[in-house]
Amino acid sequence: MDLTPSLVRSKAEAYRESQPLAAVEQDHVEMLPEMLASGDFGWRDVEWVVQWYFRRDLGAYPDEARLAAEEAFEANTYEAVEEALGAVAAAEDLSMRLDRLTALAGVDTRIASAFLLFMFPTRYVVVGEREWGVLHEAGELADPYPAPPMREDYLRYDAVCRDLAERCDVDAWTLYRALWQLGRERADAG
Repeated sequence: MDLTPSLVRSKAEAYRESQPLAAVEQDHVEMLPEMLASGDFGWRDVEWVVQWYFRRDLGAYPDEARLAAEEAFEANTYEAVEEALGAVAAAEDLSMRLDRLTALAGVDTRIASAFLLFMFPTRYVVVGEREWGVLHEAGELADPYPAPPMREDYLRYDAVCRDLAERCDVDAWTLYRALWQLGRERADAG
């Protein structure tokens, strides 16, 4: 598969038309960046990001693992989350951003990538097996999905996503939607 600009754009559009959470996600992409960066958010806003990561699979993710991750995140205080997100907003370096996010209880590299997506939707693509699998199949990533991805894996993934977004002249949110849609179609055909 060749991830051409026209394919990426058409699959991102197909995502908007076929994904049940697309409208809610778009609302959050528009409102969360400023809220999370400024500290003007409620607990439900940050909890939504964690829940979204697992629930975007619409039941395909095992409930026990999803609930464990969501409960682990709840161990954080509001102040700890506010401080971490403020530091992420102020940092310019991806490694520093990942360090601050993964220092929170219940936040691994996958959840950190979800926070990065909703804080910086034009810059970061969330990582998961579906998105990684499409990039691997297209020859963009040499290794299969590392379950779960670690910090170094996300750094490689991010570099590939940045390059691909630039080649296709799209932002990270558009690239994410295209990768998710391609992965869904791949799973449906398999």
